[in-house]
Amino acid sequence: MDTTDQVRTVAIDTRGETAGKPGKPSGEKKAKRTSPAVFYRQVVAELRKVIWPRRNDLINYTIVVLVFVVIMVGIVFGIDSLLGKVVLAVFGGS
Repeated sequence: MDTTDQVRTVAIDTRGETAGKPGKPSGEKKAKRTSPAVFYRQVVAELRKVIWPRRNDLINYTIVVLVFVVIMVGIVFGIDSLLGKVVLAVFGGS
């Protein structure tokens, strides 16, 4: 059973139930808090599943983001300059 099936099963199993309201008992016992050690192990396990980018990929992504930001700054600067000239032309300026 993959995680998608597990999610579907949980969704099906909880249909029709009402959510507990704050301050009112829901009839069920509260779930126990996760200890810091268990939380840390879960975080490490999840981080092992992450596909980390290689150095070349990271450099390429960084270049793409920087180029995009420069282009967007140029567009915003151009629109701002154009609108500034239009406003000065309409309302008169020195």
